[in-house]
Amino acid sequence: MTKPVDVTIVGGGMITNDLLLPSIYELQRAGTVGRIDICALDSGPLKALKTSAGLAEAFPGQDFTAHPHENEDPARKAPDLYKEVIAGMPGRQAVVVAMPDQLHYEVVVEALTHDQHVLCVKPLVLQYKEAVEIERIARDKGLFVGVEYHKRFDRRSLIARRDYELGNFGEFVMGEAKMIEPYYYRSSNFQNWFTCDRTDPFVYVGCHYVDLVQFITGLKPVAVSVAGVKGTFPNGNEGYMWATGRVTYENGAILTVTDGLGYPDEGAGSNEQCLTMFCEAPGKTGMIAHDDQFRGVEHCYLKGIGCAGSTFNYVNPDFFRLTPWEGPGYKPVGYGFDSVAATLRTIHRIENEVEGLCAGESLARRREIIREVDERRIIATPANSSTNELVVEAARMSILNHGRTARIVYGTDPRAEWQE
Repeated sequence: MTKPVDVTIVGGGMITNDLLLPSIYELQRAGTVGRIDICALDSGPLKALKTSAGLAEAFPGQDFTAHPHENEDPARKAPDLYKEVIAGMPGRQAVVVAMPDQLHYEVVVEALTHDQHVLCVKPLVLQYKEAVEIERIARDKGLFVGVEYHKRFDRRSLIARRDYELGNFGEFVMGEAKMIEPYYYRSSNFQNWFTCDRTDPFVYVGCHYVDLVQFITGLKPVAVSVAGVKGTFPNGNEGYMWATGRVTYENGAILTVTDGLGYPDEGAGSNEQCLTMFCEAPGKTGMIAHDDQFRGVEHCYLKGIGCAGSTFNYVNPDFFRLTPWEGPGYKPVGYGFDSVAATLRTIHRIENEVEGLCAGESLARRREIIREVDERRIIATPANSSTNELVVEAARMSILNHGRTARIVYGTDPRAEWQE
């Protein structure tokens, strides 16, 4: 019988409610995960998770320990409480990082320092040197770090990658992608951290498609230009509400990526997202076209449901849904769940394979498994996806300088710098 891994989630916001916690509850139900703890800045989001009727209905009898306690005064802030919780964990369990982008580095390093494996929401960090440091620390300690780029687990992406590897499309030369998140994000906690000096839509969601194009093609990005349109959140903070970027690849291919926080709340989709890639071959061209918001399912409800409350919906059954199954409650299905499960199951596999080995043998075997996962390039890791951090660096340089092009230099000192 295998031994489960304990999980601590740092961050109790939207992604924890919508994807992470239900996925981890399912893994707990399957015996992969043991104890679940969740840390947040204050008790507000934790109480919302505790009292969620949807989670209780889907996962009857399952629960987590809240830090701070869900009944504490939400006005009391505890920004460093997660450090105490991580420090109190047994070694080589799992920490899930679900914080704003600019806080990922310090939480990931805190987890690694206390000998914990890590699952981090994308992007891993905002600077390439931080990704390299995380990779080094994790390798030295034999700890696994997975980055939750869930589009890699969409079956259409996996099919496209295989066909591209087989040469069935030709060579990628020109493409465009789009991801427009809902307008109501502007009234969420985004308004407290999604500010111009910290992040932008290209970095926050455009990174999905930048990662996906390299996942499919293996091509490295070499230049980035991003321009943004600013707006004001309800609390008065200024942020980039829209951004459009152009990524140039080592073979001269160009990808345009348009992103924003502005899909109409009254719209039929929960967002708008798509990818089109044109490829060249001798005497002909190939094409990959994924309309990710249209999956062939349309529902019209008697009353508005969901965060935006629309009645007519283009339903995506493939990302994450809670569905009836042969057991109690409901079961999560989709590539969002598959992505979370892949990293936590890898951590579970690592720890169960080294059970009973001496310290030296255990470290060697953990490093061997991690290297295998890095090379397979399905789960995003610091070793196989750190070019994303170079793109993020270049993108932030560019958008803060009105779209000026930054180039990415590889070799012994990979970096982003201004293109002459």
